[in-house]
Amino acid sequence: MKLIFLHGMPGVGKLTVARELACVTGYKLFHNHLTVDLVGSVFEFGTPPFIEMREKIWLDVFSEAASGDLEGLIFTFAFEPTVRESFVEGVRTTVESRGGEVVFVKLICSPEELEKRIPSEARSRFGKLTSLEQFRELNDAGAFADPGITPDRLVLDTTNLSAGEVASRIASELKLVTARS
Repeated sequence: MKLIFLHGMPGVGKLTVARELACVTGYKLFHNHLTVDLVGSVFEFGTPPFIEMREKIWLDVFSEAASGDLEGLIFTFAFEPTVRESFVEGVRTTVESRGGEVVFVKLICSPEELEKRIPSEARSRFGKLTSLEQFRELNDAGAFADPGITPDRLVLDTTNLSAGEVASRIASELKLVTARS
């Protein structure tokens, strides 16, 4: 199984691109907020039980996907302070020990475009950060800083590209078999 690990700051278009990439490749999509919302319904965000359960679910899903007959999985992710630094290595170990491959793809976007996207209604449907004021505070505090622990194979700027264009570039650059092939 190939795990496409899409990461970047809030608002760069991870979920939108992931949906397009899933259509192009036929890969399954595992959106980060599915787990965050599930675990957050029981445990407060950032508490030890929240962090433990969130990581356990992420890694268990990767383990089962890599052990099964799934060709590919797309995971969306944003670094933030409650994610343990060991998580990325845990992902690699989990997937690679089962014969899979993890491919890290970083999406970036201009600060001006991020500020346009953050308050989007589409983001609110998924419980994502939509307050521009809160985004600025968190960003200024370094909450979304990429710790540089992923060996990014591909970095794409989504500022002036459609989600479909970004997905096509990812599929092309990574030589992914497309569902339309």
